Amino acid sequence: MSDAELPRSTAELLLRSTRVVTPEGTRPATVAVTGGTITAVLPYDAPLSHGAPLSHDAPLPHDAPLSAPRIEDLGDDVLLPGLVDTHVHVNDPGRTEWEGFWTATRAAAAGGITTLVDMPLNSLPPTTTVENLRVKREAAVGKAHTDVGFWGGALPGNVKDLRPLHDAGVFGFKAFLSPSGVDEFPHLGPDELTRSMAETAGLGALLIVHAEDPHRLAAAPQQGGPRYADFLASRPRDAEDTAIAVLLDRAKRLHARVHILHLSSSDALPLIAAARAEGVRVTAETCPHYLTLTAEEVPDGASEFKCCPPIREAANQDLLWQALADGTIDCVVTDHSPSTADLKTADFATAWGGISGLQLSLPAVWTAARSRGHTLADVARWMSARTAALVGLDARKGAIAPGRDADFAVLAPEQTFTVDPAALQHRNRVTAYAGRTLYGVVRSTWLRGERVFADGEFTGPRGRLLIRPPG
Repeated sequence: MSDAELPRSTAELLLRSTRVVTPEGTRPATVAVTGGTITAVLPYDAPLSHGAPLSHDAPLPHDAPLSAPRIEDLGDDVLLPGLVDTHVHVNDPGRTEWEGFWTATRAAAAGGITTLVDMPLNSLPPTTTVENLRVKREAAVGKAHTDVGFWGGALPGNVKDLRPLHDAGVFGFKAFLSPSGVDEFPHLGPDELTRSMAETAGLGALLIVHAEDPHRLAAAPQQGGPRYADFLASRPRDAEDTAIAVLLDRAKRLHARVHILHLSSSDALPLIAAARAEGVRVTAETCPHYLTLTAEEVPDGASEFKCCPPIREAANQDLLWQALADGTIDCVVTDHSPSTADLKTADFATAWGGISGLQLSLPAVWTAARSRGHTLADVARWMSARTAALVGLDARKGAIAPGRDADFAVLAPEQTFTVDPAALQHRNRVTAYAGRTLYGVVRSTWLRGERVFADGEFTGPRGRLLIRPPG
C-alpha cells in the first residue's frame, strides 16, 4: 500500500521533526500513527485539515470522517526508530536483587530502547525448559515498560527441550563454549555443541554463542588481584579466535545458523568474513563498551569495567569500528549484565563480570560514532534495524516505515550530559561510564504510539511479552 492510499484522515497521532531517520535516509517528515502502527511517513509540511493530514496527491472526499489527531512537533530533535536490544540479562526471577523486569525495562526506556530480548541465564530457574519459560514470563507480567522477548538455553543434556521451547516461541538458543559463571548453566563440550547445533539446524532456529575456548583460558596466566593488565592477559584473544573457528566449522558442516555474541577480538574478523564468503550463515555482534572504552584507560581495581570477553586495547577497538562499517559485524547490543555492588570487588579475578549498559548504550555509541564520522542513520541500522532482523521482528520493529510499530526514540544529538550513577534506572547503579560526558540526550521514548518515558518520568508499564514470529 502506498502512502497515497493510506487513510490519513483517521490518524490519531502525528510526530513531526526536521530530522526523521527512515530506511531511505534522514529527512524532515511527519509520521502518522493509528492504532499503535505507523500508517504514513509524510512530507514535513503536509497540509492539515481539522487537524488531520491531507493526501498530497488527491483531496479527501467531502464526507470523509475527520478526526483530530494529537500533534507533537519535535522541532530539530531527531526521531529514531526505537532500539531493539537482543542481549540483556534481566535476572528475574531468582536474582532480582541483581536486576528485575521493572528496573531493567525502565532503564531501557530511558535509553531509547523499546524492545529487548532476555538471556536465559542468571535467573533462577534458567530458561531451559518450557516450564521454566512459563515461570520467566509470569515474572515479567505487569512489569515491562518495553516489549520483551526471551531466548532459550542450550545446555548439556537438554537437546530434547529445544523443540518444545522453539514451539513455545523463544527467539533462539544461547550456548556457552566456556564456563558461564553460574553453575546452573554449564557450557557445551565439542560433542554437545554438535548435538545442540544439529537440533537447532533442523528446527531452522538461531544458535547464539558465547565463544571462548576453555582450554585456551585455562592455559592463560591466571593471576588474581587489582591489575587490569593481569585480567586482560587471563582472557586472551586467541581464546575467542579458537572458539569462533570451531563454531564456524560446525556451522558449515551442519548448515546451521549461528550468531557470535559480544565479539571483542578483532583477530577473529577475517575468520568471520571468510566463513560468510563461503556461505556459512553467521552473524556477529559487538557491544558499546568494546566500542567506547579501552584497556589503556581502565584503572586498576575498577571492576565496574570487568566483562568477559574483556575490553581490549585501542588498536583492537579501531578494527571493530572498521568491521561495523564494512558489515563484518552486524549489530551493537548491550550485553547488560548487572550484579549487586558487593560482587564488584577490587580483585578482577573474583569480581562479577558484567557491564550495565541499557540506559547509556545509545549516547555512548553515538558519542563514539560521531567522532569517527558515522551518522545516526548508521547507529539506527546497527542498534535497531539489524537487531530486529536478527530475531525476526523486522516486519514490526526496527524502522520508521508504514506498517511498523510506532516505536520511537526522540534524541537531542548535539546536547551533552555527564553520567551520574544516581540518575540511572538500573537496580544497582554501578557503571563504567560514571563521570563521562556523552552526546545525545533521550528526550522521550514511545511504544506503539504511546509515550512511555519523557524528561525523566515514566507513564507505567505498557510493554508486551513477545513470541518469535512464525517462519
